[in-house]
Amino acid sequence: MKLSRSVKIAAAVSAVALFGAQPAFADVSGQTITGAGSSFAAPLLAACSPAWQTATNNTVNYGSGGSGTGRSNADKGIGDFNFSDASYTPAKSTIIHAPIIAAPVAIAYNLNGASGQLYLSQQTLSDIFAGKVTKWNDAEIKADNAGTKPTITYKKDAKGRLLKVKGKPVVLAKTLGVPGIALPSQDIRVIYRADSSGTTQNLVNLFIAQFPSVWTKASAGSFASVFPGSSIPLSYSSASGSAGVSALAKSTPYSITYVEASYATSSALAKAAIKNASGNFQLPTAGGTAAFLNSATASADGKLTFNYNTTDAGAYVLGIVSYALVDTWSSTDKAKATTSFLKYVLSDACVNTNPALEYSTITGSLLSVDTALLAKMPN
Repeated sequence: MKLSRSVKIAAAVSAVALFGAQPAFADVSGQTITGAGSSFAAPLLAACSPAWQTATNNTVNYGSGGSGTGRSNADKGIGDFNFSDASYTPAKSTIIHAPIIAAPVAIAYNLNGASGQLYLSQQTLSDIFAGKVTKWNDAEIKADNAGTKPTITYKKDAKGRLLKVKGKPVVLAKTLGVPGIALPSQDIRVIYRADSSGTTQNLVNLFIAQFPSVWTKASAGSFASVFPGSSIPLSYSSASGSAGVSALAKSTPYSITYVEASYATSSALAKAAIKNASGNFQLPTAGGTAAFLNSATASADGKLTFNYNTTDAGAYVLGIVSYALVDTWSSTDKAKATTSFLKYVLSDACVNTNPALEYSTITGSLLSVDTALLAKMPN
């Protein structure tokens, strides 16, 4: 995917206005920087790159291909920056992990137009992907969807941007959601990522942490290698990339998959509400992601440890981050332009470019970690 510098005059005026209110970025121009990896990061990079390009007279080319590609490229020195949705041990000690993009992974489903909202406990979600629950009208799913469920909603401004106070999303209300969905007597068609994916790894990390007696294999970006069984069932299907699994789910009645919320929205797939430790069923939103990440801990090198049992009432337990992988050894103008771009991606101006994508700004102690990491890069 190429992010073009060609934007309309109105976009250029908007970019100037945005940058006028932001901290100063590196004073370099005429550079072309390249990156690849996480498809999770791609919609946000596509949405906010034009303003940075216009304001700095630089160009960004980003090709998604999965987090495995991002990690491989970083180790091989390919590109100026790469993205991965899961941390790893890089080949060089000078490669940093900067968790600068945050958004929810949605459990997306296609129940052929059935009315109501799908509610799933973490146990039921695990049992579906482990192949233990195979029918949509299974008693376990029925129990999750009986009656209406409590949910926390967050305040947004007139432009749809999430409101925060001291880095925490502001609760609007606790309400009862719409009734549980009408469950058909149909086989569940599970769709998973075929390629090495940080999205996959985040999903299975939840399962491994919460249900270790079922998910006994080591965490990895390959669903097939972590699946708790000798082989993937024939009823499962796979596709490469977030766009691929979204498209396959859209064309497959009675399917369920996991994909970044922005891809589920663009494919008009419904999204499940997932039960958290407080007993609330939360949809994949920027507010729920921010609430969940507030309970995470970060190491000095930026790698996060998630708390899936946080008692924050509005936490969405599949809120994840995408790490910018950058080798800090270089001090060229391209490296300075890369620092400038990543600082912009971390800013409110970038994240709020399109609130409908449900990306969340990094705040609080995690922002301090990112600031320290980006300070190691040429500025």
